Amino acid sequence: MTDRLKNKVALVTAAGQGIGRAIADALIAEGAKVIATDIAADKLKGLKAAKCAKLDVLSTKAVDAFAKSITKDFGALNVLVNVAGYVHQGTVLECSEKDWDFSFDLNVKSMHRTIKAFLPVMLKNGVGSIVNMSSGVSSIKGLPNRYAYGATKAAVIGLTKAVAADFITRGIRCNAICPGTIVSPSFEERVKAVSQTTGKPLKAVRENFIARQPMARLGTLVADAQRAQWQWALLSTHVGLAFRTAKAR
Repeated sequence: MTDRLKNKVALVTAAGQGIGRAIADALIAEGAKVIATDIAADKLKGLKAAKCAKLDVLSTKAVDAFAKSITKDFGALNVLVNVAGYVHQGTVLECSEKDWDFSFDLNVKSMHRTIKAFLPVMLKNGVGSIVNMSSGVSSIKGLPNRYAYGATKAAVIGLTKAVAADFITRGIRCNAICPGTIVSPSFEERVKAVSQTTGKPLKAVRENFIARQPMARLGTLVADAQRAQWQWALLSTHVGLAFRTAKAR
C-alpha cells in the first residue's frame, strides 16, 4: 500500500463488517484519517480509525448532528463512502409496503442524508470524492428474488449520476461501485434465510449463489484486486460512473 490518501479525511458508513470494513481498512492502509461508522458501534472494534462512532443513517437528525460534529473536529471530508444497505429477498408478491419503504430508506435515502449533510463543506473546500455502493443487480441486471433490492440499487446509480452532473465543475466527484456476490457476514445471513424459507440445505443454497456467477465463484473481501478497484473508484478522475466488480449479487 502507498500513502496516496495520507491525511485525507474519509468517512465510511456500515464499516463494522463486510465490504464497509474492507473499504475502511483499505483507506487506513492508504494513510487516510478514517471516520468509521456503523449502527452497531461494537462491530467497529479493532479498526485503526481516527474515529469510530455509532451512526443511524435512517435518522436525518442524527446524520445532520454527526456532520456538524465531524466538521468541527476534522474539517471537510475528502472522501465519503456510502455502504449501508439491506438485501430484501423476494419478488413483488413477497414485498410489503413496509419492506419496500425500508429498502429505499436504508439503501437510497441514507445516501441522500449523508451527501446533503456533508456536501456543503466539501464544496467550500473545493474538492471531494463520494463513492456509493450499488450492485450488479440494479439497472445493469435483474435477478430472481431481488425485486426491491434491484430497484433501490438502480436508484443509487441514478442518484450518483445526478450528484456527479450537478457538482463536477465544483470539484466533487461521485461514483458508484457495483459488486457481485461477496462472501461477508451479511451474505452468510442471506444464505441461512433462504435455506429457512425454502427448506433447501445450506450447501444447495450456497451452490445456487455460486452458479449464477459468470466466474463460478464468489468474491472475497480480502482480494487485492477488489481492494484496488475500490481505491481506483475513490481516486478516479471520472464521475457519475458505475464501476462493476462482478455480474451478480
